Amino acid sequence: MSTDLGREMHALVERLYPLCRSITGDGVRSTLDIVGELIPLTVHEVPTGTQVFDWTVPREWNIRDAYIADSSGARVVDFRASNLHVVGYSTPVDTTMTLDELRPHLHTLPEQPDLIPYRTSYYEPDWGFCLAQSTLDSLPDGRYRVVIDSTLADGHLTYAEHVVPGRVADEVLVSCHVCHPSLANDNLAGVAVASALARRLAGANPRYTYRFLFIPGTIGSITWLARNHERVGRIRHGLVLACAGDPGSLTYKRSRRGDAEIDRVVAHVLAASGRPHRIVDFSPYGYDERQFCSPGFNLGVGCLTRTPYAGYPEYHTSADTPDFVTPEAMADTLETVWEVVGVLEGNRHYVNLSPYGEPQLGKRGLYESLGGRSDTKQAQLAMLWVLNLSDGDHSLLDIAERSGLPFAAVAAAADALHDADLLKE
Repeated sequence: MSTDLGREMHALVERLYPLCRSITGDGVRSTLDIVGELIPLTVHEVPTGTQVFDWTVPREWNIRDAYIADSSGARVVDFRASNLHVVGYSTPVDTTMTLDELRPHLHTLPEQPDLIPYRTSYYEPDWGFCLAQSTLDSLPDGRYRVVIDSTLADGHLTYAEHVVPGRVADEVLVSCHVCHPSLANDNLAGVAVASALARRLAGANPRYTYRFLFIPGTIGSITWLARNHERVGRIRHGLVLACAGDPGSLTYKRSRRGDAEIDRVVAHVLAASGRPHRIVDFSPYGYDERQFCSPGFNLGVGCLTRTPYAGYPEYHTSADTPDFVTPEAMADTLETVWEVVGVLEGNRHYVNLSPYGEPQLGKRGLYESLGGRSDTKQAQLAMLWVLNLSDGDHSLLDIAERSGLPFAAVAAAADALHDADLLKE
């Protein structure tokens, strides 16, 4: 199952990779059209000029072509070869200039001379090209034709939601960003994992309602929060997914609260799984968790990545290709999130209905039911811990943390004790 899902997610990354996305425009719409083939989406179009808290929805940017051509007409930098070649949100240009005149508009990575960087200029009108340092070094002096066939005009900011209804109205938020051009790990792997998670939840009859957001970074989450201010109180837990497909180990960034249930759940899942991982404290820098965790909202939303923001050499460069992300890594990210969902769904508070001394488990057949199981001792110990700490104040997650037992073992013990009329939720 995981292998097949990994391949499916990787195929989605490959399909989305060529599209030129930005914080607005047709690249975002095309991306959502493809995701919408996998899961039903509600697409929202928010007009340019809409006030969203302290921000304003910007003009919409679209691009058709761009290049730098030498005196013979040969394209030495070509948007058609890589959409990273153009600084995102570049204003239209059609002129001829010398190489010296052009240099202030050229961006390279001297320390990675064969890679193209990713650069944007969303809120300051400007234009530019990104290219490999080795390409720039090879350009002779002379005059160059410079063309950026783009439009920056009133339009819309586009984002999408997918909701998996639950048995209660309380929500789990899962967010990913859809605003980067051809960058496979920082962008598309998160989209692929979120889409696969939504599909898996569809048949699970979950307790919580799950709300998936496919949004442009920063301005998208701010816009969603501004448009959904009254319903934010329903969000009990949340995860931002990004950098979900590289070969590195998992990293979880805590919410601003630091001890929100999602923080404890992810820490428990990662520790119990034996996966190599890191857990880091919140900082107001990174992905959209910083908007969900802004002080006016202070939601329990953390960020799950593999190698985190700016932590790998391929980050925001032309080396972040579909070859850099792997089906196995995306499958591992998905399985981790699925385990997190399992704990969120199963976490309950119980009361021991026989609290005066330890109830006799043997006469209820509880010990015998464990006979022959490879985890008999763990299952018995889990029952004793659940009985002892089920006082209405301790959740199953509390019990798992204190006992050092896996949550699944504690939850299974609670189910058995509940069925034997020894616990009440």
